[in-house]
Amino acid sequence: MRRRTFLALTPAAALAPAQTAIDRNALVTRHNVRLTAIDRDSPLSVGNGEFAFTVDVTGLQSLAAVYDKSVPLCTQSQWGWHSFPAPGGLTAADLRLEMFDTHGRPVGYATNAKGQEPLFNWLRENPHRLNLARIGFLLDGQPLTEQQITNIDQALYLWDGVIESRFRLQGTPVVVRTQCHESHDAIAVSVETSLPALAVAFDFPYGSPNMNASDWSNDARHTTEVAGQTATSMMVRRKLDADIYHVRIDAAAGAQLQKTAPHRILLSGPNLSFRCEFSSKPVPSAVPAPSMRHWNSFWSRGAAIDVNGSSDPRAGELERRIILSQYLTAIQCAGSLPPQETGLTCNSWYGKYHLEMHWWHAAHFPMWSRTPLLERSLPWYESILPVAREKARRQGYKGARWPKMTSPDGHDSPSGVGEMLIWQQPHPILLLEYCHAVQPSRARLKRYATLVEATAEWMADYAVERNGRYVLGPPLIPAQENHPPRETWNPTYELEYWRQALETAQQWRLRSGLARNAKWDDVRARLSPLPVAEGVYLAHENCPQTFTERNRDHPSMLAAYGVCRGERVDREVMRRTLKRVMKDWRWEDTWGWDFPMVAMTAAKLDEPEIAVDALFVPSPKNVWRANGHNYQRPNLPLYLPGNGALLIAVAMMAGKWDGFPKKSWRVRSEGLKALL
Repeated sequence: MRRRTFLALTPAAALAPAQTAIDRNALVTRHNVRLTAIDRDSPLSVGNGEFAFTVDVTGLQSLAAVYDKSVPLCTQSQWGWHSFPAPGGLTAADLRLEMFDTHGRPVGYATNAKGQEPLFNWLRENPHRLNLARIGFLLDGQPLTEQQITNIDQALYLWDGVIESRFRLQGTPVVVRTQCHESHDAIAVSVETSLPALAVAFDFPYGSPNMNASDWSNDARHTTEVAGQTATSMMVRRKLDADIYHVRIDAAAGAQLQKTAPHRILLSGPNLSFRCEFSSKPVPSAVPAPSMRHWNSFWSRGAAIDVNGSSDPRAGELERRIILSQYLTAIQCAGSLPPQETGLTCNSWYGKYHLEMHWWHAAHFPMWSRTPLLERSLPWYESILPVAREKARRQGYKGARWPKMTSPDGHDSPSGVGEMLIWQQPHPILLLEYCHAVQPSRARLKRYATLVEATAEWMADYAVERNGRYVLGPPLIPAQENHPPRETWNPTYELEYWRQALETAQQWRLRSGLARNAKWDDVRARLSPLPVAEGVYLAHENCPQTFTERNRDHPSMLAAYGVCRGERVDREVMRRTLKRVMKDWRWEDTWGWDFPMVAMTAAKLDEPEIAVDALFVPSPKNVWRANGHNYQRPNLPLYLPGNGALLIAVAMMAGKWDGFPKKSWRVRSEGLKALL
């Protein structure tokens, strides 16, 4: 399937006067990903936000062993989780908490593993996200080798959401086209070849918390049963301990589907094309065909930024990152649950999501006129509200305290760091506010009023009145995580985020016809001032007075203005802080979202040169692979908060804030929403 041209449809209302419409098709297709050799760092994926399938250069997962130590080739979903049996029949209730003095009263946190390592580690690792299957070619019954594959020409056609893989296998041409269905957890694969000895194997592993989410050494601990079969289809039932899921494979006429090993289904015959659906329930009907119209519409209707024609030599690379980040976040971060940091590609932190990252993963969707992609995940907060309320109650607080590292059940994972973070708490309020700002809805206000109320109630109760002002912590660990919890209070970013979220919660009350909450107003009015020393903002009030003593991890003090409205931020103090960060920060110890966050602050301070430079800071954490992955380290080969953060930053820079130097940048945009 070589290129076809589709007409880009752009609403006239989105265009500035005297500005020609951006050619969406040209903008997107000039950044199609093309690979002509095996690239272990850049496998390609198809997906729909709920499900993703990651492939090698064969268009399947034929070389999984080759990729396993770089980017594992997984098949993952939002619903596909597994748990090992707990050690000794223990439960989370058996975990001993560490007590922290909290302004004169003890509060327990699950931070100490000493003497209870098996349970502590089990709670961290379970549940873990599953690799639902490995689907790959076999030749003469054997896995393919790198040496057998030549003449590689693989392309991800972004406009259509199709991966086309052309190669020769022992000299014979093979063409594979791989797609994901837009609303089913299913793939469609077409195969063209004359090789009679080629077959497709569907292999099923036991669950694992490891990066590849697969344990291939424990066949006896799980079952793969043929639950039904016709001439061209097979229904498979998978059971791993107490967890069950289902697979349906529909093959072409004349093909054969057979169970040839305890956990292998083999597809053979003259036509190896197939469709395969995964589900938590049996799949009674034939797997539907995907539609390219889904992706055509995605690119046509959302916002767009075009920097073609800029004289800055970095412009082409920035535009590539922008386009690929839109694709990656759509297939990995737009589902019914908050995403893990590696999305649905492979496991990071056992497949669990870090809730403080939800903002970075998904806040850009309404900014790019794709609000429904964020709204998919917001009902999950409703579903875990009882768990969040119980955690708050257990710690002696009102309202609901949101977890940090969690899974669909909403229970926090024990951690010496994560348990002490608080900056995930305001996220639901602000994410809901972005949706309301773009698409106001009385139904949304009514539906989420309780959630907003419970979130703000905990925030107000967490702040403690001391000497005429309210303080946050101790104990806490701020967004810049290299600070001890017992010695940390009043972090700059969290103080400002608290103010904004509490006022936003008040606005939700007013829109619903309720009076302002007096306690929230009191906390806002008397929150501690932002801590300053040596003319710059500190990470927190008790931070060492020399800025360079802790100039690593996230420069989170900048987020008090880049992310927040910054109503109490002194612009000149923030400008000095920005320049100190650019000069002195240990960039090798940062994370992928830090660079866009710095750019956001610079754009708001009318420092466009710094904003662009921040996006391109040379750092091992600011590496962008050919497929758009933001590499961080070997066990974190992609980092979707970096992709989402880039989209937030450039939306600000090309929209409300003048974030690009006019002399060297030609920036056109359509459909962006100014929300920060």
